[in-house]
Amino acid sequence: MHCAIYRCSKKAETYLYVAIRNGEADFSRVPEALLASLGRQEHVMDLELTPERTLARAERDEVVAALASQGFFLQMPPPMLTI
Repeated sequence: MHCAIYRCSKKAETYLYVAIRNGEADFSRVPEALLASLGRQEHVMDLELTPERTLARAERDEVVAALASQGFFLQMPPPMLTI
């Protein structure tokens, strides 16, 4: 599965993955309210999610399932560690 990854300007360390359809990032299934809450989306990269691909902060299978079922995946920042 091919996707585009965007950094969200209003939420630190938050990334929006969207499916690529017909060579273009497909935002049609991302709710308008979600897009508004995330601010401006800055394109980071396009990525082919093959079975061999590992992601730094998300499980590839979870991302692929979300892209297939809802058209997007929202990667949230890691939880804060308290000592």
